[in-house]
Amino acid sequence: MAKISGWLNNFVSLRYLPRFLSLVYKTNKPLFIGNVLLRLIKSLLPIALLWIGKEIIDEVILQINNPIVDLSRLYILIEIEFGLAILSDVFNRLISLTDGLLGDLYSNASSIDLIQKTAKVELANLEDSEFYDKLERARRQTTSRVSLMSNVLSQAQDIITVTSLISALIYFYPILILLLIISIIPSFINELKFSKSSYSLQKSWTPERRELDYMRMIGASDVTAKEIKLFGLADFISDTFKNIADKYYQANRKLSIRRTIWAGLFHIIGDMAYYGAYIFIVLKAVIGAVTIGELSFLAGSFNQLRNQLQTIFSRFSLITESALYLQDYFDFIDMEFDDDLGFELWETPTDIKTGVTFKDVSFKYPQSNTYVLKNISFELIKGEKLALVGENGAGKTTLIKLLLRLYEPTSGSILLDGIDIRHYHKAEYQKLLGAIFQDFVKYYLTAKINIAVGNIVEVENDDKIQDSATRSLANEVIEGLPLGYNQELGKRFKKGAELSGGQWQKIALARAYMSDASIIILDEPTSALDARAEYEVFQRFIGLTKDRTSIIISHRFSTVRMADRILVLKHGTILEIGTHEELMENKQLYSELFELQAAGYKD
Repeated sequence: MAKISGWLNNFVSLRYLPRFLSLVYKTNKPLFIGNVLLRLIKSLLPIALLWIGKEIIDEVILQINNPIVDLSRLYILIEIEFGLAILSDVFNRLISLTDGLLGDLYSNASSIDLIQKTAKVELANLEDSEFYDKLERARRQTTSRVSLMSNVLSQAQDIITVTSLISALIYFYPILILLLIISIIPSFINELKFSKSSYSLQKSWTPERRELDYMRMIGASDVTAKEIKLFGLADFISDTFKNIADKYYQANRKLSIRRTIWAGLFHIIGDMAYYGAYIFIVLKAVIGAVTIGELSFLAGSFNQLRNQLQTIFSRFSLITESALYLQDYFDFIDMEFDDDLGFELWETPTDIKTGVTFKDVSFKYPQSNTYVLKNISFELIKGEKLALVGENGAGKTTLIKLLLRLYEPTSGSILLDGIDIRHYHKAEYQKLLGAIFQDFVKYYLTAKINIAVGNIVEVENDDKIQDSATRSLANEVIEGLPLGYNQELGKRFKKGAELSGGQWQKIALARAYMSDASIIILDEPTSALDARAEYEVFQRFIGLTKDRTSIIISHRFSTVRMADRILVLKHGTILEIGTHEELMENKQLYSELFELQAAGYKD
């Protein structure tokens, strides 16, 4: 029963093909229709060529036995065959061309859909390893979906060809169809069985293949090269890669050997049936039941039909296997994310009037029982510069993620001008905030785009981009680049220019100035700068964002003390909040950490 169920799954996966072909059709309708028409005409050429070949042979024999030789009909038949051969080649090339163009177009369209869908996925889902496996399987199938398109269309073409060939065999000797079935069916069942096994192997090894990709990436990357050389990690990484790769190789090797052995055995059965049919046709020719031309036609038709059916059945197993992967893609694309938090959606304000309030906010990450934040309550007043301080793991970045609605509170609420932010559409609400994190993304694109991502709709606003660069001091970096704002950054591409950590951070800070957000958040984006440079950057930042609300996270207290108020977190709770002077008088964690850091500078 389990085997039958596995085969049924292969057939069930075909239900995605109509939707798949519909999407291919939408990428370029004229190109798709042209491809189908070419295949339709091409599918009838094989039997036409066989029939013309039969006529030529019979005509030659007729002329040999005819005392008066007349080659006019023979020349006409040869000309027709030559024309059909040329036409067949032209059609093959046009089909290959349109296949390639349609494949590229669909690959691009499906990749765009995947990018857009991923953007809608909640951060919590992307941080879940099982969910990420689903995304990985969907992402990996771009190439196979292109070959699937060609295989499906070729299958339809070959089915028409087979239908015409079967009709010819039935016309002469129906028994040949029975022998044909015997020669094909065993191989078909074998291919169907192992295509399911191959998919199951690939699916079960998704986490390991992701690990292989990761080990390959860190083992050959400019980002990790320094530590790999310094700590002598090359052997460790290559050994880890080899251990996983060898296990996968052994599993795949076992399946491949079994598939090859069974395929060979079933092919022998097919050959026996084929030569049985061939003997039958030869005997009919010996007794004069068919002409030599008809012998050639029947033998050619049966041989081509057998090869064509083997191709169809073999391709069918590839199609069902690819359709199983296609199922992964559509399952991901069709995923619905429940944005309904039970709050009536109201119009999002364009500006902040009073500020933001955290009210008894607690949070724990999905699938965790430990609270990262517990009963957080404070108010961020409009125009205020608030600094967050705390030891590593205190919950500073998590608090920011809740404010940005990258996560929703487990309990409690966050209010904007007194209204729960869950009353606002998430994407519209997030436009009110801008954030630069310590682990900001280094885009291997031009300096101009690296800055413009802070407000990508202004990507063509050169004045604003240059002004933002000047504000963040990134202009000093860019002016030293050969191509200025059009210089690609990073060494991933040939013309790219590498930057130091501090230079990258100035580029990232320019994104904050690009933003028109009412609240700007800087989560340790200047950690690569020295103390003096960071102090100057933040002093400049506070001066240039005087009318805007901001939250600053930094481990350097020379920076933190510039804030209007300082909120100190410890073990996910608010330990103290106030001005620098007030907290120094409290003689708690803030003053302790401040004194420790100050002593370090004195030494």
